Amino acid sequence: MTDPTLQDLPQPRRGHDGGIDTGPRNVELDRQNPDLITPPETDHGTVPNLKFSFSMAHTRIEEGGWTREVTQRELPIATTLAGVDMKLNPGTYRELHWHKQAEWAYVLEGSCRIGAVDQEGRNFLDEVSEGDLWFFPKGIPHYIQALDKGVEFLLVFDDGDFSENSTFMVSDFFAHTPKSVLGKNFGWTPEQMQRLPEKEKYIFGGQVPPALESDRVVSPSGDVPRTFKHRMRAQPAMQFPGGSVRITDSSVFAAATTISAALVEIEPGGLRELHWHPTDDEWQYYISGFGRMGVFAASGLARTFNFQAGDVGYVPFAYGHYVENLGNEPLVFLEMFRNPRFEDISATQWLANTPPQVGADTLNVPRSMIEALPKDKHPIVR
Repeated sequence: MTDPTLQDLPQPRRGHDGGIDTGPRNVELDRQNPDLITPPETDHGTVPNLKFSFSMAHTRIEEGGWTREVTQRELPIATTLAGVDMKLNPGTYRELHWHKQAEWAYVLEGSCRIGAVDQEGRNFLDEVSEGDLWFFPKGIPHYIQALDKGVEFLLVFDDGDFSENSTFMVSDFFAHTPKSVLGKNFGWTPEQMQRLPEKEKYIFGGQVPPALESDRVVSPSGDVPRTFKHRMRAQPAMQFPGGSVRITDSSVFAAATTISAALVEIEPGGLRELHWHPTDDEWQYYISGFGRMGVFAASGLARTFNFQAGDVGYVPFAYGHYVENLGNEPLVFLEMFRNPRFEDISATQWLANTPPQVGADTLNVPRSMIEALPKDKHPIVR
């Protein structure tokens, strides 16, 4: 007789095939990944792992905040982009620093002040809050400071091998420069340099900054020509029967020269349609809800993954895929690409704009089924 405690758990069985897993198991993980335990019958062959959760990443705890990352180390297939989840308590700094990679960010909750100076000495200072983006080109020095309620944000870098732990930080730079050189460079005396940091500060506590206008520095070179901030959530959403999409690429956020993104909201029962991307791999971050992604890798290979808040998904270039909401609340996630423009191919639009007899003969369906398909793109359906 089957143990009643196993009745509500996903089991590796389908009809008369498979069986009950009565051995040791991670029940929470199994509940979160039912399509791994019992894959759809259409899954076939071996497809690389395309999922990793921030909840399984190492957390670096610092004064006033914490950070964790998902890079190619954690998700080997993810070669083009890497992500960092960071939290700063009120007033806390992410210190003055720069990267070899471009930095794209989405504010998950709270607000912060961001500042940068470009290669011409032109400066940028602004505040961002939930639903806003920022983008700093590679090599541009910048800082982040949390406002009165703190902040949590997602950082995305245009290199899968990036690590937040290899950032260029001003405290680390100066700690490894002779004080005689610092004195000559800045005109500082030995007495003035007695309290310089002896190692990197990275994340450290501070006071909530004053009003934005009182913090501004007037540079003789002026301000940066293109703002590094964009209000993604404030963009008008493209509405569809199954949800909505906001696309932010260089056509609306000119500063974002290497990364584009879409904020997708799928209503319960909705589907991000069958599609693929003709130019780049896709890096995903799930904000809320519960769903699944089916991925087709050609040669009869297909695999299905489940996702919920805090998970990262990845789809290699040209792989066909869909995302379906399996829960009772909106499934919200970001799609990101190492490309200044967002591009995708809709399977529906492709068939609808091909001579209908070609599609009918290929799929063994009546011609009328192909003729009834919408010729415009509808990325989310119900």
